[in-house]
Formats: sequence, C-alpha cells, structure tokens
Amino acid sequence: MKPDAAVDLELADHVAEFYADPLGFVMFAYPWGEPGPLQDYDGPDEWQRQFLVDLGQMVAERAFDGVTAVPPIRMGASSGHGIGKGVLAAWLTDWILSTRPHCQGTITANTAPQLETKTWATIARWTRMCITAHWFEVGATRIKARIAPESWFVSAQTCREENTESFAGQHAATSTSFFIFDEASAIPDAIWTVAEGGLTDGEPMMFVFGNPTRNSGKFHRLCFGADRARWNQRTVDSRQCRFPNKELIAQWVEDQGEDSDFVRVRVRGLAPRASDAQFIDSDRVYEAQRRQVQPLRDEPLIAGLDVARGGSDNCVLRFRRGPDAASIAPIVIPGEQARDSMRLVSVASDVLNRDFDGHRVAVLCVDGTGLGGPIADRLVQLGHHNVVDIQFGALSPDPQQANMRSYMWAKLRDWLARGRIDRDPQLEADLLAPGFTHNQRDKLVLESKESLKKRGLASPDHADALALTFAAADHPAALPAGFSGVGRVLHDFDPFADRYNGGAR
Repeated sequence: MKPDAAVDLELADHVAEFYADPLGFVMFAYPWGEPGPLQDYDGPDEWQRQFLVDLGQMVAERAFDGVTAVPPIRMGASSGHGIGKGVLAAWLTDWILSTRPHCQGTITANTAPQLETKTWATIARWTRMCITAHWFEVGATRIKARIAPESWFVSAQTCREENTESFAGQHAATSTSFFIFDEASAIPDAIWTVAEGGLTDGEPMMFVFGNPTRNSGKFHRLCFGADRARWNQRTVDSRQCRFPNKELIAQWVEDQGEDSDFVRVRVRGLAPRASDAQFIDSDRVYEAQRRQVQPLRDEPLIAGLDVARGGSDNCVLRFRRGPDAASIAPIVIPGEQARDSMRLVSVASDVLNRDFDGHRVAVLCVDGTGLGGPIADRLVQLGHHNVVDIQFGALSPDPQQANMRSYMWAKLRDWLARGRIDRDPQLEADLLAPGFTHNQRDKLVLESKESLKKRGLASPDHADALALTFAAADHPAALPAGFSGVGRVLHDFDPFADRYNGGAR
C-alpha cells in the first residue's frame, strides 16, 4: 500500500540522513531477517560492508554543497565468482537514487545477456524490495523517479563500441552522475573514455566490478596497473566470502591448481599470468606468499624506501629480516603527500627510531634517484648514520647485471625461492610486472619504470622497496663513502647472509 503524504515525508527525511552512509542505508532499506527472500540474511558480507564504509568516508570528505563540483569517487573490485558484486551494484543504485534527487546513472555490463538477465535483473529485484520502491517506476531498461522521470533516473546501456554516444552527455551539476560497470574487464576502453566525460560536475561516482579475465585494458590498469592510485580498488578472493559454493571452488582448485589462470581469475580475483618474458614467475611468488620461515636470532632488520618521482606513484617502505619480509607491514605514503620531502623525512626518521618486535632497523636503503638523495642526506644530518643512498642506475656489484636495480631484483628473485612475503595484491602485481632483456654485453637489464608505464602498468613501488633491502646487506662495497660503519654493522648482525642470498659478495 502506498504510504500517505505525512508518512512519506517522514521517510524522505529519514532516508536523507544516509546521504554519506551507504551501509546505514542498506541496513535500513531492505527487510533483513523478515519472512521472504532475506529471512536468512542479516546484512552485507564483510567485503561489501568495507566497500560501503569506504564509500561513505569519501562522500563525507568531499562534502558536496550542491553547487561546487567535487572530485569523482572511483571504486572498483577485482574478484572471483559468486561474491555478490551484482547485489552490491543494486544497493549502490538504490542508495544514490533514494538520497540524491535528480541524479542520473548508467549501468552496463560486458554483454547484452549479462546486462539484461543478471545485472539489471538483480538491480530491479532489489529496487522492488527497497523501502523507497514506491518512489520509482522500474522498467525493462530504466528506473525513473515518479515525480521527475526526465531528470531523475538510471538506465541500462549495452557496451558495444558503436554505442559510445549513449554514455555521453550525462551530467547532474547539482546532484550525482554515476556509472556502474559489471564484468568490466571486457568493456571496451572507448566506453570508459566517454563515461569519464560524465564525471566533470556535481558529485560524480563510478563503480566497476569484474573477474580480471584480461591482463590489459582499463580494468586491468585500475586494479593492477598504472591507474590504480586514482581508484579505491580491492581484490576479493571468493573463498573469503560468505556466498560462493565453497565445495565447487575446492574442486576447481584441486583440478586446475591454485596458481592456474582459471583459479587466479575465477577464484582469487587476480589477473592471468603475464607473458613468458616476465622476470619473476608467478609460481615463485605464490610459494613465497605461503611459506613459513623463522629468521635467525641475530639477523638484522633491513628497510627499503622507494621514493616516488611524482604523479600517481607512491612512496613505499618495506622491511625484511633474513628470509622474512612479511611480519612487518609496509608503510605507504601516497603520491600527493610524497611531494613534501619533509613528510618523508619525518616518516623515515620515526621508523629508524622505532622498535619492531624487539628489533631496530639496522640499515635503511633509500632509492637515491631524484628526490631520494636529499632525503637520505637529511636523515644523515639528523644523526641517522645507518641510512644508505642507493642509485638504481649505478654499476652492479655483479658483472652479470647491467645496473644496481637489475642486481637487486636478481637477488630478490633468488631469495623468493626460500623467503616469505605478505599476500598484498599490489606487491604480487609489482613483482610480476617487469620484463627483462640482455644488453650487447649479455648483461641482464630489468625493464624500466618508464617502459612499464608505457605498457599501462604501474610503477612497481612495493617490489622496488623490497628489492632495496638486498642492496646494502649483501654488498657493503656498494655503500657510498663515509658509510663504512654500516658495513661493519651488517657483518656483525648478518653472519648468515650468504646462506640466504646465494653466496655472492
């Protein structure tokens, strides 16, 4: 029964309270636990909850005033099958429609059948269950507000490249223009480009979901590549979610193998393997993520600081004690904060003054290229004489590599066969990204950051930070003049370094 005007006005006031609280809206707007399709459910899965919490925080931070345009909210999830991506798309649609009068949205998917029978069907079903359902008319390709059908709506559009004009011209200067892409890995880049034009005014939003079936294209770039710094993105393993068929997934893993492309894409939410030209193979990374190790008592704690060169790159600090590079969480300084060199000095100085489970950092190896050199110098001025400036382009201590970066990565690759790393998807993507060549003297040359970016991949900040931990510990000769004491510290604390690092000095 349609509520009377007074009750509906009260409902509108209450719904407005969820403007920056999408999780609160989802818990309020649907009949959780009541007789019917939701009687056995008490709310979203954990990954969905976190997605909605992050979204609410970004809305609050932007504080859209209804006039001045704010930066777009861009969120994505790369995942395995069956985790509830379509359901989350429905909740986002209903939340925006219900809390933002005169919003305009477009929904698409990789194929017309997927859009019609799954994505749009799920959105329509949840909208009909929503407490605000009577505000809207739900059609086969359009949901529109009854009081303003021409300016307050969301529509379904196919993603064929010849249909790009259907994504153009969507604007809501005083409200929200939004896009939801389902199974986004197969959506053509041309559609993404046109949709970006709808994110220029008001309070724009874009949400993208999918199995990462391709290791190229826009979806791959935002999840694992050069665009990821501009997106709030996550990788979701189906086995960590409430809804998927765990027995079937276990069969897939048993039949196909944990690190097969099938399981990587359909279960783990990771991109397919890179080409055979990659420097570090995925089997090595996979085993290192699951290995258990125990550092020797007197092994030193080494830290590596990869310094951003501007733009979307991040500054990353990573830690390693002998075979263990997983026990201490990395520290990430976003690119926009990294422009303040004193901020980096402050963070690094704090790390050098801290105790990590009974260990102090014995040596901090800093990427000295560009901004890194002055940062290392300033840390030394502050009294931190265990800071080492490492030049990536310097000569390699081993004649088999062309430069210091290639050398460090070669040591990292060898170490991965017996070391332990954390399961951070960004570290995994970084380790698998670079290719390699050999120069005219048959020396190893690791693919440069510039080359990776030309291929649409991100700067491997996490992997470079980890690689830096191999610079000083294995080759005191690589240290600049004035740091002889650091070499002695390393030998005092790391008498078993040869065991873990291939015996090269």
